[in-house]
Amino acid sequence: MIKIYGVHGSPFVRKVFVALDFKDIPYDIVAQMPFSGDKDYLKINPLGKVPTLVDGDLTLGDSKVICRYLEAAYPEPALYPSELKEKAMADWYEDLGGGYLSELGAGIFFQRFMRPFAFKQEPDEELVAKITDKKLPPMLDYLEGQVPADGFVFGDFTMADLCIVSPFINASYAGYEVDSSRWPSIAGLIARVKEQPQVKAVLAKEAKALGLS
Repeated sequence: MIKIYGVHGSPFVRKVFVALDFKDIPYDIVAQMPFSGDKDYLKINPLGKVPTLVDGDLTLGDSKVICRYLEAAYPEPALYPSELKEKAMADWYEDLGGGYLSELGAGIFFQRFMRPFAFKQEPDEELVAKITDKKLPPMLDYLEGQVPADGFVFGDFTMADLCIVSPFINASYAGYEVDSSRWPSIAGLIARVKEQPQVKAVLAKEAKALGLS
């Protein structure tokens, strides 16, 4: 049985849970906080990040590597496009969503969710405003021209859709919502991805874990 080390709420762990559920692959969850300094965990993932996959004698860190492995080992149903240029664009969206966009979403989430509830500190609203007013709008302008008004980026739901949307899911936990009047295509994609059955099920578990339900 595949084991996934991680916790609900992480956009990177979310990717792997959705991929496993989408492909109907059974797995066990081993609760693991990132960067906890857990010496036993560092033996299997020296970076201390989550998620980590253990499948028999194979151990993988990094959500993109894990999802690519799952796609190769369990190709149906596919979560990545097969056409060359679409495949390249899917890689770009995954890097964008898991890199810069994730940092922005995490910044909002940390300030407005983690600081008040986990650390009993006031959020730095000046920093949040810098993200929401300065850094996010150019990215949303770009994405608005990339995603379709209806459906998903490559026709069927793929990992690219989830990677684009995931940072905004975490930001929404901290009260940020994409302005649907300014960026209707992105707002629509977020809503459609959240209603995808496997995503919806994982988000329900996240809400419970984060005390939101």
